Amino acid sequence: MADPMKIRAQMKGDVCEIRVLMSHPMETGQRKDADGKTVPAHFIQNLTVALNGKTVVSGQTAGSVSRNPVFGFKVKGAKAGDKVAVSWVDNKGDKRTDETTVA
Repeated sequence: MADPMKIRAQMKGDVCEIRVLMSHPMETGQRKDADGKTVPAHFIQNLTVALNGKTVVSGQTAGSVSRNPVFGFKVKGAKAGDKVAVSWVDNKGDKRTDETTVA
């Protein structure tokens, strides 16, 4: 199981700025290990951000994203105390969801 995501959601005027640090190896499938064997691809494919249970961001990524990626989003319509949930699914079927409260 992956480490918890670090999520920060802060109001800046009428916009909520969300930043997420995800712990994930993000292997492209092109790197070779010390023995010369190809390291299998392992990367986040789908990413979803929900505000109070309603999806506000949905996207796809690929193997070109760096290890332990950081993503940032700006969302209108949020207020302090709202719940932000971030979820991802990788190409091996592993999943993770973490939540925070808008400050």
